[in-house]
Amino acid sequence: MKEERTYMDWNATAPLLPAAREACLSALDLAGNPSSVHGEGRKIRMLLENARRDVAVLCGAQPASVTFTSGATEAANWVLTPHFRMGKTPLTIGHLYISAIEHPAVREGGRFGKDDISEIAVTSAGTIDLAALEAALAAHDRQSGLPMVAVMFANNETGIVQPIAEVSRLVKAAGGILVVDAVQAAGRLPLSIEDLGADFVIVSSHKIGGPKGAGALVSRGEILMPSALIRGGGQEKGHRSGTENPAAIAGFGAAARISAEGLESRMTAVSALRDRLETTMIAAAPDVIIHGRDGNRIGNTCFFTLPGLKSETGQIAFDLEGVALSAGSACSSGKVGQSYVLSAMGHDPRHGALRISIGPSTTQAEIDRCADVFAKIAARRRLSGTAA
Repeated sequence: MKEERTYMDWNATAPLLPAAREACLSALDLAGNPSSVHGEGRKIRMLLENARRDVAVLCGAQPASVTFTSGATEAANWVLTPHFRMGKTPLTIGHLYISAIEHPAVREGGRFGKDDISEIAVTSAGTIDLAALEAALAAHDRQSGLPMVAVMFANNETGIVQPIAEVSRLVKAAGGILVVDAVQAAGRLPLSIEDLGADFVIVSSHKIGGPKGAGALVSRGEILMPSALIRGGGQEKGHRSGTENPAAIAGFGAAARISAEGLESRMTAVSALRDRLETTMIAAAPDVIIHGRDGNRIGNTCFFTLPGLKSETGQIAFDLEGVALSAGSACSSGKVGQSYVLSAMGHDPRHGALRISIGPSTTQAEIDRCADVFAKIAARRRLSGTAA
């Protein structure tokens, strides 16, 4: 008998949408290079441009401002650089400021040296400390170049939404550049690069139901751009040379198109499921700590601590019961460690935390099954008096 599994790790990767799968397969059937001028080449070029348009709509941007990459990590490594251009004029970025809860792809700082990166603290509520950011920007050495600030829209562990509009106001007042990691927000929150006041937005295909191996850096315009990521044949307007991946990009476009449709009603339903789960969790274990529950979170995420339960132990216990969840970021080569996000928020990370993240195809039955498994693990913890 096939083991019944319940997938609760959408923030790591969302299940592939049927429409995205079909788009990938259809693209694989097309011959031709998208840079070729013959009919076969033009057909596959049209496929890429249609996907570019769909990703642009998702981000509230212009299609010409979308540059495809192999994923969000590559996009972050490209845009986080001291070397920019304004049209044809070189432009230097003197320092990078990041929040203390950024994804590892941003925390590494791209092509900035370690001495050229400053970390901005977050509040106990998990949002960037705006006063600390303002002070850092006021002290910025303008002789070194412009300041760059990189802040995520929604945290991948807690789901807490950052005050991007306020961040943008401070960055613009300092004459800086704002990069927003919107990987977890895309398809879950209204997303418009103009409304955010961002100069660049990073998005990923597999977080919204597209295939792995595709992402994009979206810019507000085409004048201000980082130096070329890969030089060669001049694809992607010279920003990222090398033949594009039509299958992955086509799937990305299909997922972006679906994610942009009916977002509000879709996420209202998802939030209701998440809230039902949290209510049952609290009933089963009143001492459970749900991080960010009283703040503004994306509606699909529940990051919780069950006192006495280590992250590794909890993740294995849920997995043995057929429930797939995570201990936070999925970008650490399978390692389960202490959460730097919780540390930044002032929590003792030794208590451990687990993340449940769901999506539009999550069912009520799956929510109830996850709640039952949680109650079982919590009860086992009480009986043993130690970690489960």
